[in-house]
Amino acid sequence: MIYEKCRNILLKQSELIQNAVYVQEKIRTAVTNREWAVFEEHLNVMNSIESKMENLESEREQLFMVFEMLAHQQGFADNLDAKGRFFKLTEILPEDERNDLIAIYTSLKQEALKLRIENDALFAYLSEIKSTLNDFFALAFPERCGKMYTKNGKQFSNGLSNMVLNRNF
Repeated sequence: MIYEKCRNILLKQSELIQNAVYVQEKIRTAVTNREWAVFEEHLNVMNSIESKMENLESEREQLFMVFEMLAHQQGFADNLDAKGRFFKLTEILPEDERNDLIAIYTSLKQEALKLRIENDALFAYLSEIKSTLNDFFALAFPERCGKMYTKNGKQFSNGLSNMVLNRNF
């Protein structure tokens, strides 16, 4: 029973991560092409994927709690993190089931790493654009010197969302 449940959760998580990688690529393309409406749609899809992933993660944690109770009864439970508990769970399974779960888990980790790399690349791209625009505004409007103030006189950072430029100079 634990094997089937764990396998189903891992397969669902793997599918969600693959969908997230696909959507992340769409987000990167939308940002590059400055298609902001499409960007918003893809962010909504990504938020949906995130909530599904959180639900699966809580299911997985519940499964590991059941496994820990079984492990305590058999006398080989340690204080392990999620990864350690997973591998401890696979130790008690038959070899074919163990190999199947480990293969799915490894694939899931690879897809998650791919998604993280894609996220980091997009973040670096956006950070570079923001830096370039901040440098441009510092040169174009030196009197501002990066300082902006609210109506109440409190200083706040030079957020690009707070500035509107007329395209006609």
